[in-house]
Amino acid sequence: MSSRLSARLSPRPASPRATSRVAARLSALAASAALLAAGFAAPASADAPNASAPSVNIATNPGFEIPASSLAEWGSVPGWRCTGGPAEAALTTVAPHSGTSALGVTPAGDDSTGECVQTVSVQPNTTYTASAWVRGKYVFLGATGTDRPTAPAWTENTNGGWQRLTTRFTSGPTASTVRLYVHGWYQQGPFAVDDVQVDGALPAPATGAGSVPTSDKVVFFTVDDGWQRTPEAERFITDHKLPITAFPLPMPAAADPGFFQRVTAAPGSSIQNHSVSHADLSTLSLAEQQVEICDARDALTRTFGTTPTVFRPPYFAWNAVTLQAAANCGFRHVLTANADFSWGASNVWHEGTLSPGDVVLLHWTDTLATDLPRALAAAEAAGLKPAGLASYLR
Repeated sequence: MSSRLSARLSPRPASPRATSRVAARLSALAASAALLAAGFAAPASADAPNASAPSVNIATNPGFEIPASSLAEWGSVPGWRCTGGPAEAALTTVAPHSGTSALGVTPAGDDSTGECVQTVSVQPNTTYTASAWVRGKYVFLGATGTDRPTAPAWTENTNGGWQRLTTRFTSGPTASTVRLYVHGWYQQGPFAVDDVQVDGALPAPATGAGSVPTSDKVVFFTVDDGWQRTPEAERFITDHKLPITAFPLPMPAAADPGFFQRVTAAPGSSIQNHSVSHADLSTLSLAEQQVEICDARDALTRTFGTTPTVFRPPYFAWNAVTLQAAANCGFRHVLTANADFSWGASNVWHEGTLSPGDVVLLHWTDTLATDLPRALAAAEAAGLKPAGLASYLR
């Protein structure tokens, strides 16, 4: 039951400050939740064909221990998106359940529940257990996008201490993600959340590669970052109808989404994931890498309406942890390149000229308008044509 469903089950009065109506609304809420719990029992573990796989916590930033970034795409709480933004939700160091920080939420108005959500990558037909420690009045934990309606776990009042909420859900037969949420209730004051867990089957690590296995006479032009966007490069891409795989960072992508939509208009083009902050991921923990990858995925999905399917690590720096973090964010492919035509270069990192399946690295820079013709000429000299990357990586 999401906050919207909660609201429909217990309608808000025209004057939300009317205290007599508040009591009635809370009574209706409690009754509705009880009915849901009776009518939508948690699925049994027999529904989970993947139950034998290792069970781990796949939530992103579950303990709220990753510091907030100055980058807008991370918002105030890495790994989470809160409806009220920093005005309502932020990391707090006041009496966390464990560690050094927790999520603190103070709904900004009478019509806010202070909902915070994250997208969790799941395997189909698999049962997961979600739990969280909460503090406050009328706090809810649940998931949407599941195989069947799932009752949330909730508490009326933790009386100033911490209380653990637990619920279970089963992903659908074709599901790849669910939406995990926590929220309070109208006019019930601030609440806190810590130590979230989504326990379930560990996804297999992603595959790392620098080229695409194919015998087709094609190469793949990939363009990173996005800070320098020139009309000359856009014109060359448009005039030649080049299929481009763009790997923009979320900030330049959000600053000029129209540009990236135009340069990826040719059939086969796509917009893929290059992390949030362009950090060297090989120096980060699993939790930090997962925030970098998952948050960039969510930011690009919000900006362009499609979810990236390929991840490119900044500086081509990755390790086994990166492959698992990418998988936890729903990615099967971690892709580098085996040729570089950026900034005037013409480097092929194997013997001979460009070969079928080669991935060409370029960057959105002031030299791209001359880098692209040079890369195209090298491909044509080898009898190859640029192709769309995503259709070759399934």
